[in-house]
Amino acid sequence: MIGEIEAFAAALGKASRAAVNTVTAYRHDLEDFNRYLCDRAPSTLDETGANVVPEKITADHVRGYLKQVMDHSSRATVQRRLFAIKAYFRWRTTIKDLESPVRTMRSIKIEKRLPQVVGEKDAARLVEAESDREGPAALRDRAILEVLYSSGLRVSELTGLNWRDVDEELGMVMVRSGKGNKDRLVPVGEPAIDALKAWRSAMPMAWTHDSAVITNLRGGRLTPRSVQNIVARRLIDARINTPLTPHGLRHCFATHMLNGGADLRSIQEMLGHSSLQTTQRYTHVSVNRLKEVYRRAHPRA
Repeated sequence: MIGEIEAFAAALGKASRAAVNTVTAYRHDLEDFNRYLCDRAPSTLDETGANVVPEKITADHVRGYLKQVMDHSSRATVQRRLFAIKAYFRWRTTIKDLESPVRTMRSIKIEKRLPQVVGEKDAARLVEAESDREGPAALRDRAILEVLYSSGLRVSELTGLNWRDVDEELGMVMVRSGKGNKDRLVPVGEPAIDALKAWRSAMPMAWTHDSAVITNLRGGRLTPRSVQNIVARRLIDARINTPLTPHGLRHCFATHMLNGGADLRSIQEMLGHSSLQTTQRYTHVSVNRLKEVYRRAHPRA
């Protein structure tokens, strides 16, 4: 089965142009499923007892695996594992004309969680907080916070930016590494552009139009995990106790845009959501604002 997993991952990345992170996650999930079958489902193994035979996998095997995953993971993780398994068997049916054991298996219902956000004043404090660092590192960290909050980029999109993707005159960035490999133009505010310019002027290493925007002090492209650590450090600097991640700043961007009167379609385009339904969840965190508008405007409120 391992060989087929690699073939499936390659086909997924090529045929559907899935994001690299999605292909990696599906491969990891299927490898975990394979390990489970090797350890817990001997009936699925070949005569050597070392390899899983996909044709021997039944819906009960999948249910047993998902039950084990649910014991120590969130429902969202369980659902993603099921999606990966379903996608794998759909791919097998196209090349081997076999029935999928999970074709009629229903998706897991996941709990809806409101995004973790901070208010506009706290967001400003976070971005503008004095850093305990000095020199180029402080300027880079400020640029990271400014761009994340100003544009709502995913952290992987931020770290994937090259300098040619930044249009300083228009105040826009071209995002080339979003989900589905769909390019999109996203506005960024003047403070973010100014922060990027300051960081570029202070970069210890020479930059080119094709080089990374966000780097370490040796010139290497910064990783998403490093950006997470920087945001965590800046939360301490700003004395903000709310646990906020780079993705949380994306939520802040969307929520504050909505509170400021931006329409959902525009927010959807800026965030790069393929479905408006995904963007609509931000309306839930704006209920207090809507109630306040109602109380001020309606004569019978």
